[in-house]
Amino acid sequence: MNVGFIGLGNMGQPMARNLLKAGHHLLVYNRTRSRAEELLAEGARLAESARDACRGDVVITMLADDRAVEEVVTGADLVSNLAPNTVHVSMSTLSVALSRRLAELHAQAGRAYVSAPVFGRPEAAAAAKLFIVAAGPAAAIDQCRPLFEALGQTTFVVGLDAPAANVVKLAGNFLIASLLESLGEAVALVRKSGVDPKRFLEIMTDSLFAAPVYKTYGSIIVQQRYQPAGFKVPLGLKDVRLILAAAEAAAVPMPIASLVRDRLLTAIAQGHQDLDWSVVARIAAENAGL
Repeated sequence: MNVGFIGLGNMGQPMARNLLKAGHHLLVYNRTRSRAEELLAEGARLAESARDACRGDVVITMLADDRAVEEVVTGADLVSNLAPNTVHVSMSTLSVALSRRLAELHAQAGRAYVSAPVFGRPEAAAAAKLFIVAAGPAAAIDQCRPLFEALGQTTFVVGLDAPAANVVKLAGNFLIASLLESLGEAVALVRKSGVDPKRFLEIMTDSLFAAPVYKTYGSIIVQQRYQPAGFKVPLGLKDVRLILAAAEAAAVPMPIASLVRDRLLTAIAQGHQDLDWSVVARIAAENAGL
């Protein structure tokens, strides 16, 4: 397939590489040009602007936050530059409100919009092991399936309403954020009680909590390995704020999300903004006198 790819950060670049490996033709754009140029030797072509990347069968945006997406969609006038049969797939973690506006904007222009945020850290992106949550017009999702198959291990379709995928993504990230806090507190308890935290993690992940997310983040927390950051603290704070905004709009109290937001703010106040967001476990340990 002919694909435009906008946004080549820690997640976008390995995703673009996997599309190239799968034989798709990529036209790539990134605000930091060197990130796009790194892919030229692997067969990608360089787009001079975000607008120029809106060609072919699908254009994917994989950007850091709402502001970056709005700059591309409105500033580069992405929607009006889409060809009639080109599908715009937003794989970023967005607010539900922005995803709703994007869906309406595309519908008014007669263009297809699919929201398909992903679960997985950069290493999962590099291994094509992402979990993709997609929502939007059925025909548009079907058009994107070959790309999703090259990027992830499973695609979950949650309906025709694109923002539904963003609700699922934010709710899932809330569970991860809650895990970081609860696991950090538990590890602090066993450490201060003289129990080997590695042994504790083995017991938990071989019995009650055998999920990959416990193993991945549990290993980081037990080893206190917060660098290099797969997902930095400010990005985690951004997501928790999006969760709270969605919760407020739906009149759903989420007190644990508020607690984790404060933990992430504490991490930034202590100068940990370049560390992985699982560093909230360090704060739990410090509060325990460790």
